[in-house]
Amino acid sequence: MPGKLYIVGVGPGHHDHMTFRAKQVIEESDTIVGYETYVNLVQDLIDGKDVYRYAMTQEVERAHQCIDLAKEGKVVSLVSSGDPGIYGMAGLIFEVLAESGWDPKSGLHVELVPGVSALNSCASIIGSPLMTDFAVCSMSDLLVPWEIIVKRVEAAAQGDFVIVIYNPSSKKRIHQLQDTRKILLKYRKPETPVAIIKGAYRKSETVVMTDLEHMENYADKLGMISTVIIGNSATYNFKDLMINPRGYKSKYNLAESEIKN
Repeated sequence: MPGKLYIVGVGPGHHDHMTFRAKQVIEESDTIVGYETYVNLVQDLIDGKDVYRYAMTQEVERAHQCIDLAKEGKVVSLVSSGDPGIYGMAGLIFEVLAESGWDPKSGLHVELVPGVSALNSCASIIGSPLMTDFAVCSMSDLLVPWEIIVKRVEAAAQGDFVIVIYNPSSKKRIHQLQDTRKILLKYRKPETPVAIIKGAYRKSETVVMTDLEHMENYADKLGMISTVIIGNSATYNFKDLMINPRGYKSKYNLAESEIKN
């Protein structure tokens, strides 16, 4: 029987936010592979399966093992938090397959199962910050040169995009978010709303509502499972929620219903 490889996004961590398809393919799989923290998110769904747990820096080994196991006839789920197609393992898997001459139509069956990404889950907690155009940037410069990240941040700042920041800092990466703040202050007011969400929909969840001027005061709330959402020129706070207007106020009277009986 031919093997299969599922690249599965399990969302922010709570099963309520995992898609039906994600649960379905994990159940179908006989083998589970993933970064240990991500595997732990689905621990109760994988009893009796072969499980391969990896450290954070072993992405290439993880990719090759998934592919090799599937080619041997295993049904493999490579699990990832959020969406594996957004800063996840999907890109590496497809790169490795492409290098090997894989044919999507006749070769190994591979399915990407999307999940709720951090930008979705974090935005849902703090209101409606992503109602207009937004940009997503990662502060991790392990694979992308910092000079390129700076250019992207500058472009997003100039374009007045709401900005979602993944991987804002770590023990070794301190200056990146500080530099980003300085760039944004060239184009945005100090009182621009900022939300820092850590561990969205997990037991450890924390939310801080602040602004661009005071963002640095909350460095202790940052880390690899934190996401920072920075508003644009129209964003405002309302009772601990961040609202980004879609533009209806310019065309409609929002205080009155226009539906008439």
